[in-house]
Parts: sequence; C-alpha cells; structure tokens
Amino acid sequence: MPSTKRFQHVIETPEPGKWELSGYEAALPITEKSNPLTQDLDKADAEQIVRLLGQCDAEIFQEEGQIMPTYQRLYSESVLTTMVQVAGKVQEVLKEPEGGLVVLSGGGTSGRMAFLMSVSFNQLMKGLGQKPLYTYLIAGGDRSVVASREGTEDSALHGIEELKKVAAGKKRVIVIGISVGLSAPFVAGQMDYCMDNPAIFLPVLVGFNPVNMARNDPIEDWSSTFRQIAERMQKLQEKQEAFVLNPAIGPEGLSGSSRMKGGSATKILLETLLLAAHKTVDRGIAASQRCLLEILRTFERAHQVTYSQSTKIAALMKQASSSLEKKGRVYLVGWQTLGIIAIMDGVECIHTFGAGGFFIEGGLPSSSAQGPQFCFSQEDFLTSILPSLTEIDTVVFVFTLDDNLTEVQTLVEQVKEKTANIQALAHSTVGQSLPTPLKKLFPSIISIMWPLLFFEYEGNFIQKFQHELSTKWILNTVSTGAHVLLGKILQNHMLDLRIRNSKLFWRALAMLQRFSGQPKARCIETLLQVIHFPQPLSDDIRASPISVHIQTAHEKEQVIPIALLSLLFRCSILEAQAHLAAAPSVCEAVRSALTGPGRKRTLGGPLD
Repeated sequence: MPSTKRFQHVIETPEPGKWELSGYEAALPITEKSNPLTQDLDKADAEQIVRLLGQCDAEIFQEEGQIMPTYQRLYSESVLTTMVQVAGKVQEVLKEPEGGLVVLSGGGTSGRMAFLMSVSFNQLMKGLGQKPLYTYLIAGGDRSVVASREGTEDSALHGIEELKKVAAGKKRVIVIGISVGLSAPFVAGQMDYCMDNPAIFLPVLVGFNPVNMARNDPIEDWSSTFRQIAERMQKLQEKQEAFVLNPAIGPEGLSGSSRMKGGSATKILLETLLLAAHKTVDRGIAASQRCLLEILRTFERAHQVTYSQSTKIAALMKQASSSLEKKGRVYLVGWQTLGIIAIMDGVECIHTFGAGGFFIEGGLPSSSAQGPQFCFSQEDFLTSILPSLTEIDTVVFVFTLDDNLTEVQTLVEQVKEKTANIQALAHSTVGQSLPTPLKKLFPSIISIMWPLLFFEYEGNFIQKFQHELSTKWILNTVSTGAHVLLGKILQNHMLDLRIRNSKLFWRALAMLQRFSGQPKARCIETLLQVIHFPQPLSDDIRASPISVHIQTAHEKEQVIPIALLSLLFRCSILEAQAHLAAAPSVCEAVRSALTGPGRKRTLGGPLD
C-alpha cells in the first residue's frame, strides 16, 4: 500500500489513534482525554511503560490522517505556514533590535520551558556578539521555576502586570504565550492585552488543542473566556496581527499530565521556529518550510536515539521505584542546562504525584539566583544533601562529555561512599568516550551517542536542544513510570492529585464523572462536600467562585479518591474516608469499589 505521508520521517509514528474520532471522550479537550495507547498503563511492567510512553511521544510527529484529517498536526501545511510567518516577525525584531523584545510566557511547565528557551536564545545571541533580546515570564514569578506554585496561573491581571513590567519602554514586543491546553488565564490576559495594544505588541499563542476546545468557563478577574480570546486571535491572523500555533499532538500518556508531551512539543515547536529565524536572518534570507523541516527531523532523530536505550531506561525506572518504595529518595544531579531539565522534572514530579521523592540539584544560570530558596549549586548538594544520603537513596548524574568530568568524578566518588545506587545519563558525540576511571564508578550508564552535526554556529545549538529533549524524555519516563510501578495510577489516570488550580478542579470533576457514571451535578456536589468537609455545604459556599474552592482544596489530600468512593458506595464522606483508610492504596480502594459485588459498571465508562 503506498505511503500517505507527505514527508520523509526519521521515526515510525503510530497509526492515527482512536482519540481522533469525533465521538471519543467528546466532552474533553484533546490534552485532557485519556490516550488509548496507555489505557492499561497501570498493568504494564517497566519495559512496557517505556515502550508505551515512547509511542505517545512519537505522536508529536504524526502527520494528519489523509482519510480522516480531523485535526491539524505539527507537519500540517497550515501549521508550517504559521511557523514561517511567526519566524518572519521574529526576524523583523532581530534586524532592528533597538527597542525590540521577545517574551516567552506561561505557567507551570510552560513557564519553565519559557525560562529554558530564553536562556538558550540569549546565549546564542551573546555568542554572536549580539545584545540578548529574549526574556521569560512565569506565573508566580521566578520562584516558580524551581517550586510548584500552580494556583498563580489563574489570574489574567497578574499576567498583564508582569508583561507591562518587562515591556516598559520597548517599541516592538513579540509575546509568545504558552498554554498547552489553551486554558491558563495568566496567558489569556496577556494575549488580550497585546491585541488591545497592537502598535507595540504582537501576540503568538502556542497550545495543543483546537480553538473550539479552548477553556470556555469565565476567568474570575477578566471579562473574556480563553476561547473568546483565541477566536479573536484567529480572526486577526488573517492580517498577521496575531497568531495561533496549535497542532494536535494527542493525549498525554498519563492523562492531563502536560509536563510530558505538552512540554516536549512546546520545546520542539518553538526551538524549531526560533532557530530557523536566527539561522536565516544572518544569511539575509527568509525562513522557509525546508529550514523548519530540517530542524524538526533532528528532533525526530532525538526520539529514535533516546528510545533505543529502552532497556536501560526501564532499569533506571525500577531502581527509582525501589528507592521510593523503601521511603528513600531519588536525587537528580545535572550540569549546565541539563541541570535545569533535572530541576524541572523534580519540581513537576513533586507536584504531579504529591511525592517528596525527587529532589534535585543542578546548575541554574547565575542570572536566576533569587536568594536562599534557590539552593541548587554543587556546593548546596555537598552541604545539604550529601550528609543525609543513605543506602536506600538513588542518585542519577546527568551530564555531557563536554562538561567538567573531573568535577563529575569527584562528586560521584563522594556519593558512592553513601549509596551504591548510582546511575549516569551521559551524552556524547561520535568519537568521544567516557574516561575509564569515571566509567568504572557506575554500575550502569545510559550512554547516548549523537552523530556529528556539521552546521554553522546556530546549528551547534541543535545538539544542545537534542541533549535537553532526550534528557527530558528519559527523566519524565523514569519519574512517571516509577510511580506507575508503585501503584499510584489507575488505568492512565493520576487519581490522587492536589486540586491547586482551576484546570485541576475541572480535571477532578471529569474523573469523578468518568469513574462513577454519575451526572455532572451530583459529582460537583460531592466534590464540594469533600473539599469543604467537615463544614456542611451551604448555598453560599455552592455559589462561591471556583478560586474559593481551590483555596480550600489545595491544602487537602485525597479529595478526589474520597469523593469517588462516596459516589460509588453512595455513602457519607466519613464512610468513604474509612474505606480508603482500610485499603492498601488509593488505586486498590477504587478498583475494589468499581469491581465489587452489585457493581455492573466496568472501569472508566463514558462521560456525560
């Protein structure tokens, strides 16, 4: 059968998924749907988890179906055309840098990606003797780069105030607002503000849902919904006064966990676009689709090279899971920007799984040092963490062979005195090899060998971006998989998450509907009862804005499992708490409730 793909691909992408069918979990946007590939993730062993999450990551590069072109994808003509147009706008600022600025903005993972990319492209410009033109904004301010402060993304006014500060006195500002689910009010407010001030601002919205799936419930401190703002941007796109870049990349391997595929696709899309702008502006030519495709293929190659190490990734996952099961900790020690990737994975893991297992150490650029709460230097590791290391902890060292290997070796030797559970994730280029004394220290090494790339100066950054993406894929897979092995996942859902923002409130509600089969109104009532327990629900509480419920919920543990058990057993909150306390784990409690006597319902029925 002849291939229907328009482009030559480096990797084999999965066939179009069931999630593309219009009736599949129709009430949910793509980024919140459950991925059919991973519906039995909780039954998978370590090797299978790596394979399944690798397939989910490969969906980023899928082309739109020829027979069933439901959604535009990364390689769709419309997306590539918009990328070329945005690259052109960036080039205008690069050609006349005086008074120009490129702002990358987002909340949570999206804000951390904004930080990482602004650091990279400023570094690129400095290396060319140019004045850096990039800056980043993250909901909750700089502290959010290394600490999870998810509630801060719910304010549109906070986003606008932050933008006004960095843009003061500038003449031309491109604002790239990143919101994986097209849902963060922090970004929505900025996009609206840019459209109201077109003489200075050009808004570019990046996310991975179609506009008709953007969040449409009211933003508490703003007059428009996210969807209305995105629709307004689409209209202005015809005149190139605003842009929306929103290819579908498929649901996350762990439902709704946008730190994974959403974060990776953000990095791939924006680094491709911005690098193409820089590569071509110096040659005095416009960015082209061909240039974009060349860079996209290097990211596909990164997928191929990374997942060829599946067996070793699975072994590291088992090691991490074993440490966490024994109540030990997993420390990630990274150098340069790989240290930032390690920090991101650790912060997001604590947030996603409510687990204190992943502590982090890595080199944040000095420009981001914000006082004592930002203790992430090598010295901090030696003074704060090394003395308390035990033999049940695991330490993962993440570096390239261009880093200071003497420093790596010294640190490894000190750690090895405390625990034998050490592993390395080492990136090298063809022709480089790990010095024997260092190699001998590690019982296991995930050694990733990259081909030599013969590019001009900007092209050198491709290798750096590949190292970062590969490291992100591995650490995301290991940290997610470790928690799957610990029994914290039901099918491919993280049930026991803290409700820290409006996105998570709506996700909690969707899970209650999915697993209980009860009407939406009943699920909302039970969710609010658990959030405000032991205070009885009054009409005043019911009528309160969502922010009030989140304020109370984010301090509480096990809100969703208790609400779900109350719905399944049709029992009181106290009785539901007793059921949960008697079970070996949250997932076991829910599984037995779903399959217990008198329950006809199978796991995970349709949403209302």
